[in-house]
Amino acid sequence: MQMIAAGGVEPLTDGERAADIDNPRGYFELDAVKRLKADSSCIRDGRGKVVKVISHLLGELPSGETYRIVFVDRDLDEILTSQAKMIARLGKPAPPQDIVRRAFVTHLDAFERLTARRQDYSVLRVAYTDMVAEPQTAAERIAGFLAEGGITGLDLAAMAGTVDPNLYRNRAKD
Repeated sequence: MQMIAAGGVEPLTDGERAADIDNPRGYFELDAVKRLKADSSCIRDGRGKVVKVISHLLGELPSGETYRIVFVDRDLDEILTSQAKMIARLGKPAPPQDIVRRAFVTHLDAFERLTARRQDYSVLRVAYTDMVAEPQTAAERIAGFLAEGGITGLDLAAMAGTVDPNLYRNRAKD
C-alpha cells in the first residue's frame, strides 16, 4: 500500500487504525472493507484508487469490476513469528502454532483457487524479501502490473523509497 500510494495512486483509507509499534507507518485500512459481504459500496468509492483488502475477504469483492491484486508473499514462519509477538504484546494467549500454520496453508490454497476462477482478478505476487532486498525492482514490477490495468505514470523512486529494511523486524529466525 505504501509503495503504491507513494507512487501516486490515492489510497482509500479512513485513518481509523493508528500507527503502532507493530506498524509504525500506519495501516492504510478502510474499516468498511471488513463488511464487504453485507455492503460493498466502498469498492465503488475505490475506483482508480488503491484499497487494502485482506486475502480472506477477496471472495467478497463484487463482480462487475476489474481488480488488480498485488499479493505480498511472506515466509509463513515470519508471519507466525510476527503474529505471536503482536498477540504477546496484547497480553493474550497465542493459539497453537501448528493449528495456525495449517489454517494459513488452507487459506493460501483457497486463495489460489479463488483467484484462478475469478476472471475479474489479475494477480501479481511479490515476495516480501524481494521487496526489501530490491525495492527498485519491486517498484518496477508493481508499476508495470498496474500499467496493464491503466494506472500509469507512477513515481518509481518514491515507491522504492518507502521500503525501510529496518522495519523488517519479525523474521523467521528471530
